[in-house]
Amino acid sequence: MSKVPVTVLTGFLGSGKTTLLNRILTENHGKKIAVIENEFGEVGVDNELVIGADEEIFEMNNGCICCTVRGDLIRILGNLMRRKDKLDYILIETTGLADPAPVAQTFFVDEDMQDQYQMDGIVTMVDARHVLQHIDTSDECQQQIAFADVILLNKIDLVTSEELERLEARIQSMNSQAKIHRTQNANLAIDRLLNIKAFDLGAKVEVHPEFMKEELPFEAALILDLNDREYRMTLQEGPDETMDVLFVRLENTDEETIEKAKKRAVIEFSDEPDVLKPGKFLRMNHVLNRLKIGKGENEFRFKTDKPGTWMLFTQHGPDEFSMEIAQNGDSIEPQQTFEYEASHSHDDTVTSVGIDLTGSVDLKKFNQWVSWLLQNKGTDIFRSKGIVSVAGHNERFVFQGVHMLFDAQADRNWQPGEERRNQLVFIGRNLDRDELTKGFKSCLVK
Repeated sequence: MSKVPVTVLTGFLGSGKTTLLNRILTENHGKKIAVIENEFGEVGVDNELVIGADEEIFEMNNGCICCTVRGDLIRILGNLMRRKDKLDYILIETTGLADPAPVAQTFFVDEDMQDQYQMDGIVTMVDARHVLQHIDTSDECQQQIAFADVILLNKIDLVTSEELERLEARIQSMNSQAKIHRTQNANLAIDRLLNIKAFDLGAKVEVHPEFMKEELPFEAALILDLNDREYRMTLQEGPDETMDVLFVRLENTDEETIEKAKKRAVIEFSDEPDVLKPGKFLRMNHVLNRLKIGKGENEFRFKTDKPGTWMLFTQHGPDEFSMEIAQNGDSIEPQQTFEYEASHSHDDTVTSVGIDLTGSVDLKKFNQWVSWLLQNKGTDIFRSKGIVSVAGHNERFVFQGVHMLFDAQADRNWQPGEERRNQLVFIGRNLDRDELTKGFKSCLVK
């Protein structure tokens, strides 16, 4: 049985991933391609920026593709397995703040994925103009280059030949195995990107021994014997304001069953959680609960609908949150306790601000506001993108920006009956939500 090849498309914010994706999707290659894309931001606009053609686009929003939404990736790929005879290729576009290694790892640690899919290569976009502003401070930027099989050194028209030579030498010092192509507007023949059979697991592990280290969205699990009476879970205040927990019922406690429960938990941790305040009942049986934690002790209740053995997965480990489970005042000791190494950390100083408003903007006011914003805040705005409704125009206006570089152009017409919405995303450091929202609202036609 032939396997469906998979390419992971990665690169730091604004490197040109969407431009490359659109080139691939509009090229006359005759392939049926499924695209899975992940966004970092509160308002999803990437799907609107990708040219649909005959391809299918699957979105995963608000999270690193290698952590909390990895379950979404497994779920989507599982659904695609059922119709793999209709697919020639899968493209996975990661957020600009994702480490691509755990994405590729998914196809080797999961037996179903390994049987059905073949990793073809990791393609990394590098912004020749701006990458040096991030390469020394961003672990994700470094990992994207280090794990690449193919690197597109993009936007070469924005730097001098001397700068380009120095940058390419720097990249080669980080990854001597990757094939480097110099590109403008991500223009490269498709046969240099797809079906290149560039991914070599043995070589990856040899250079990066940590490649196969498992990434999980939880840090601990308890195996509990529970009856049908009420229990109380008490948490002490920890480093976060919330804690996600999940109950999975076990038929037995052998190694195979526990591994299946762990795999199920990875998928369930990508679901939208039930948010609960202290005093409320937790939902059992594969429902993700997000517990709101205040000052002092926080008590939650739960009651099983079926007595037996349960596995309780917790987002954080016991070193961060002190947890006690009791019944009638007596503490319940777990049969077994598992602790998992924390997933890789992210730069928490990088945040996003999303704006989603109806109405239309005055084009002159909008241009003036964007010009002021990028001149005064451009070093902190790594990425800006969105769709804007302009008064007096039938077309949508699409804009994309990287630091102080900004481009906007007319897109397709607004469809009859389609609500004219403005959807904008800003990603960077020191972002002021109120200032950005107030500034944009001042551009709207009253």
